Parts: sequence; C-alpha cells; structure tokens
Amino acid sequence: MDEILKITDLYVRYHTDDAVVHAVNGVNMVIHKGEAMGLVGETGAGKSTTALSVLGILPAKVGQIEAGRIEYNGKDVSKMNKKELRAMRGKRISMIFQDPMTSLNPIITVGDQIMEMLTLHFKHLSHQEKEEKVDRILKLVGIPAERKNEYPFQFSGGMKQRVGIAIALICEPDLLIADEPTTALDVTIQAQILQLMKELKEELNTAMIMITHDLGIVAETCDSVSVMYAGEIVETGTVEDVFERKNNHPYTQGLFNCIPKLDAEEERLTPIEGFVVDPTHLPCGCKFHERCPYATERCEKELPGDYQRGTHKMKCFRYEQWGKETSGNE
Repeated sequence: MDEILKITDLYVRYHTDDAVVHAVNGVNMVIHKGEAMGLVGETGAGKSTTALSVLGILPAKVGQIEAGRIEYNGKDVSKMNKKELRAMRGKRISMIFQDPMTSLNPIITVGDQIMEMLTLHFKHLSHQEKEEKVDRILKLVGIPAERKNEYPFQFSGGMKQRVGIAIALICEPDLLIADEPTTALDVTIQAQILQLMKELKEELNTAMIMITHDLGIVAETCDSVSVMYAGEIVETGTVEDVFERKNNHPYTQGLFNCIPKLDAEEERLTPIEGFVVDPTHLPCGCKFHERCPYATERCEKELPGDYQRGTHKMKCFRYEQWGKETSGNE
C-alpha cells in the first residue's frame, strides 16, 4: 500500500500563561492509502492535537510543533506556506469535527457551506457543475438535495453530522480525519453514521483516522489501532493484534476491562486506578507507571522503547523480548 501520511517523533506543546502543556510526546504513525486507523485514548491523551497538527491548525501563538516531521505524500507539512496549506486542507486531507453544532455556520445555508469547498479547490468548474456535485454528495450522505437551501438549525444532530461529512468528502480527499464524529449522537444515529462513513470510505478509497473513546467503533470500522496515553502511542497494531487480547499494553488492558461483559454477572466495572497524568508535569520514565499494576522501579526511571513483533508494537518493558524497533527517547 502507498504511504499517504507519515508522522515521525512529533512533539507538540501548548504555551499558556500558567504552564507549558506537553500535549504530544514523540508520536510515530504511518497511514496508507485506503487504510482506516483508530486512534484511541482517554480525554487529554493528545488525539485531537495530533489531528490538528496534521492540518496545521493548532491554536495560534499557543500551540507549537516543537520537534518532529509530518509528511503528506513525502512533503513536510510544517514547512508548507499558507498557500500550500490552504490547497491541502479540504482537498487532500479533510476533517470531520467533533461537534456539528459548532462546526457549521448558523447563518449560511448548508448547500453554500458545501459549495465553499468547491469554490476554493475547483475554480475551473462552472456553477452548474458545482451545484450538481453538491446535490450528488448530499444524496450520498442521505440528505435530499432540495434541503440544500436550508440552514443548520433546521436539521437534527444526526443530519448536521451528515452535512459535516458531506463538506469533508465533497473534494474526495486522500485522507479523512474523523474527530469523535458520533459522540453527540444517540446510538441509532451513531450506527447509521458509522455505516455511512464505512461505505463512503470503500467507494472513494479514502484513508481514515477515526479518533474515538469507543473500542467498539474501532472494531467495527478500522483496519488498525493506535492506543494513546499522555501524548504517546503506547500500543499499535492491526485490529486483530489488539482485539485478540493475548498481548496488550497494561493501559489497553485497562480500557478493555472497563467494557461491560454481556456474558458475565458483575456488580461493578473494573476501572483503571488513579488519574490521567498532568500534562504540565509529566512523570519520569513510563508515563503510565503510576497507574500500572505491573510497574517496577525501572519503569519509574526509564522510558521504554517501541518493541515490535510483526505488525504489533508496544511501548512497555514487559515486551522487551520482542526486539526493539526504534531507539525510543531514553
């Protein structure tokens, strides 16, 4: 498969008046054409920051890429000028934002908001051709074309999210980043949106990064999984590697233990002990050691490398016998 996106040793910081937030710490990631990857982790793990870094839309003067490379088709995104970034966003890499209530403009019709993408990236098309493309994409996401002259407030939450998907896909991008696209939706609409995204991905052969808290969504829609904690990817592999549950990072084990089991009677779930680490004061060594049931003295002092067996990679000393894939940041 062709490599579309490659992230190498990425570090992102937020500089606030009170402290420096270490949001992303040495992330490595590769996305291939047509691949769907799930990016999983608790709130504050750095998932959305990674996505915003790819598009170059970190908060101005606050968010900064301090080290690393983000390459789209071999070109470093961080070195692109404003014109190159505008040409890439929406046309080559698109994003479905988490909350359709806030990502859509309330005073512009949904048709005009979709049309704006074509106006920016397909100037050679006539107005009639653009209208036809808008009608086609609306039909593709399950919205009647005649509703294009309506405003966002006239749509339900699920329909707003469909509009967001239409905006993201109208230019048929190489890569779609979906930032928790079903969080605000009820389970029935959620299932419809996930099925829609799956069908569109297959039809357009679009690569996808699905950012979510829900391991069930990943199992249903993704080919590979990356588990993120405290700005680091602690486990990555195919869906089979991770969901087989024979070998998992202690953090991934904790996430699986939080899922209710239908075939067992349990009075309480088994949560991960402790709290997510403070990104302004990250601990030494393995970032998960304070919450890990297997932690040793070594874990408190040394940062584990990335240990790999086949397609399965782990950032944990328990898998040191697999062999060191990279030198890490010890």
